[in-house]
Amino acid sequence: MGSDATVTDLITADQTIFDAAGKVLAVHLAYSSRAAQRGRTPAFPSYFMKASSSLAATGSTVERPASTELLAFEGEIALIIGTDARRVSVEDAWSHVGFVTASNDLGVYDMKYADKGSNIRSKSGDGYTPLGPVLLPAASLNPAALRIRTWVNGEIAQDATTEELIFSFAQIVADLSQQMTLKTGDIILTGTPAGSSVIVPGDVVEVQVDDEAAGLSTGRLATTVIEGNQDFATFGNQPKITDADRIDAFGTAAEAGIELPITGKAALTDEVKEKLMSVATATISGALRSRGLNNVSVDGLQATKGMTKVIGTARTLRYVPNREDLFKTHGGGYNAQKRVIDDIGPGEILVMEARGEKGSGTLGDILAMRTQVRGAEAIITDGGVRDLDAVAALDIPTFHNGAHPAVLGRKHVPWDTDVAVGCGGTTIVPGDIVIADADGILVIPPHLAAEIADEVVENERQDTFVFLNVKNGNKIQGLFPMNAEWKAKYNQWVANGEPEF
Repeated sequence: MGSDATVTDLITADQTIFDAAGKVLAVHLAYSSRAAQRGRTPAFPSYFMKASSSLAATGSTVERPASTELLAFEGEIALIIGTDARRVSVEDAWSHVGFVTASNDLGVYDMKYADKGSNIRSKSGDGYTPLGPVLLPAASLNPAALRIRTWVNGEIAQDATTEELIFSFAQIVADLSQQMTLKTGDIILTGTPAGSSVIVPGDVVEVQVDDEAAGLSTGRLATTVIEGNQDFATFGNQPKITDADRIDAFGTAAEAGIELPITGKAALTDEVKEKLMSVATATISGALRSRGLNNVSVDGLQATKGMTKVIGTARTLRYVPNREDLFKTHGGGYNAQKRVIDDIGPGEILVMEARGEKGSGTLGDILAMRTQVRGAEAIITDGGVRDLDAVAALDIPTFHNGAHPAVLGRKHVPWDTDVAVGCGGTTIVPGDIVIADADGILVIPPHLAAEIADEVVENERQDTFVFLNVKNGNKIQGLFPMNAEWKAKYNQWVANGEPEF
């Protein structure tokens, strides 16, 4: 940047703006659609850095390194700092942004593993941050109503607005400024929406940012992919990819051509849920046992809602035995217990491992109420519950190991979430299907849910037929289990619409 120029003099992205960029900072996850693809929504923004030497202008080429497969584009909105910002407030942060433009946060996932999440080599290759072509004055824009689009070979791949941002641009600027001075000319890449995927040599990627209400547009930022012809030197890390890398690069497992096992909510469809909820837990237990699954019940707990039946997928929380120094570091503040309760949602059941310890509460009425407000289906703990009368008065069913007035720190440290836990004598993995009532709590592996649902509906129907016949005075012999004669009668009963006798 020349001595007589300022950032606000610039209207196009060229070598001058690239030379002015002391730092290029990037947000990991910022759009709700992208967070949904990744299966996690962060509470706060997190960042990585890209080399300023990765900046390039529109019309440039980007090399997919030799022996790599997963070069991916990410259309993004870039902020260019106009005046230095240090410890600025969210309310004041936008005034420190000079310009907004389009960017492409390119990265090669084959090298992502090498720097343990810092993205240094995967994201900082020459030409990996094209920027431009037109710089839009931030003061003339509505940052909450910008549109970003990405095309690959002329076909739209991303189309989103900043209405779906998890974190506003002002929050991102203010947050970064708390620990570093954002200098004039620094660049912040603000995350990408869903639709990012893999590109190959010959592809042309174009990114455009618009404030349609203001009639302002960056124009299309074009980048062409070329094939590299020089392998990585043997004295450094070599390209390496896993299925997880492929899924991240393509955006989804389906786009990556990877078939994942059926898990959690994907397995608990409305049809499967309806079938499982229509039968007794004893019938489901029998179907599990016939498949060799005998240790799938959570035992010894009491229910606050009697025979009320619930079903959902497991979200898990593990407590470890209290140790005073560990409670100081893990027990206070926004600990694992509070985080999982704040993040739980409809269709999910909070399952807590407390090692069967009855000498302390694992939650009380306030956190139980928060779990209810979040829309969770139930709470299951093999530990104690504080404020039991108040917890029992809530709408959310709670399954527990008894009442106790003490707080966590007497016996427990909230340690981690969404891990395999042991509760009531069985193992529960995040995403397992849990069905519970006062007769019992069962865990159903998701990949078996559909076939078990079909089987138990049929088993329940047969049990109903047998029960009605026993009630009508028939002997057990030949009826339970049914011999060929009774089976024929059963088939006719089903064909007649299962009438009452």
